[in-house]
Amino acid sequence: MTDRPGLDFSFSGLKTQVLLAWQASNQTPETRADIARGFEDAVVETLAIKCQRALEQTGARTLVVAGGVGANTRLRARLQALAEKRRARVCFPRPAFCTDNGAMIAFAGALRLQAGQHETPAVTVTPRWDMASLPPV
Repeated sequence: MTDRPGLDFSFSGLKTQVLLAWQASNQTPETRADIARGFEDAVVETLAIKCQRALEQTGARTLVVAGGVGANTRLRARLQALAEKRRARVCFPRPAFCTDNGAMIAFAGALRLQAGQHETPAVTVTPRWDMASLPPV
């Protein structure tokens, strides 16, 4: 995935392979620890590469990390090193605020309701929704 150009990524295939390896019979605790560490390594490296590309493509000097992934200490260290190397800065919330995206989405929805933006009760599923297409609050 890191060889693909652009900033898009998905871990769905990796998660499936990790699950299959995890469920294989005769796994020792050491092997499961290796699988978990390998998964973490792959995710951290992929996110670091994609963040570096984003900084390069935009010319931005600040990287903001949000969501549950921001609690990962290895990712924090890797992105901090990347930012220092680029003479940029990276901002992380305190770990207590690195929560699931569901909480952030609910809060964003509450702000939109408070701003008077309402939709019909019908549910429309949009799995790949470009956030730039949302009207500003």
